[in-house]
Amino acid sequence: MCGRFSLTTELDQLIERFQIEQMSIDDFGPRYNIAPSQQIPAVIKADGGNRLGTLRWGLIPFWAKDASISNKLINARSETAHEKASFKHALKRRRCLLLSDGFYEWKREDNRKVPMHIQLKRGEPFAMAGLWEKWKSGDEAVYTCTILTTGANELMENIHTRMPVILKKEMEDLWLDSDVDDVTILKNVMQPFPSKEMNAYEVSTLVNSPTNDEPECIVPIEEI
Repeated sequence: MCGRFSLTTELDQLIERFQIEQMSIDDFGPRYNIAPSQQIPAVIKADGGNRLGTLRWGLIPFWAKDASISNKLINARSETAHEKASFKHALKRRRCLLLSDGFYEWKREDNRKVPMHIQLKRGEPFAMAGLWEKWKSGDEAVYTCTILTTGANELMENIHTRMPVILKKEMEDLWLDSDVDDVTILKNVMQPFPSKEMNAYEVSTLVNSPTNDEPECIVPIEEI
């Protein structure tokens, strides 16, 4: 699964990297320990261009009676998303890029869980494959999202059995294109990212609590 991540890249770098043409985001700043139920940076295709905004992490399907379902839908398995009522409609029509420059996973060692920060080797930002929905409660519209996951690559196998779907740069435009709805094509995109392009290191247990959102969360443990 993917239950926590970071995004500390400067806004101007994200605008260039993800070809942002429109924005609807306030108070953008570095975030070191992003958690479910929070608003997270997301890119969708709008009016033909990429728009950067925020979505609440934890999907509420359009048909849901109760918003509490979002607590169970922070992730979607890429292998079965096309079959599940909660995800299949969004997979075909409402896909997004969820921006990150590192995610956390907890590695089991003896009787403890060791927090690890996983990133691309050069530390650059990347896009996790996401789905989004618009849910209405009376007159209120709530925009939510989930992160797709896939099986672990060789690097992640020693940490966890799952990892977020990290999109290759050349696949990002296809992922945002709602005209592409062929499940076979989409499943081919949702593959484990090459482990040779990633690294992982142990970090402080500060990240165990989502109330801790500070630079120390991403510092390697040997440097603390």
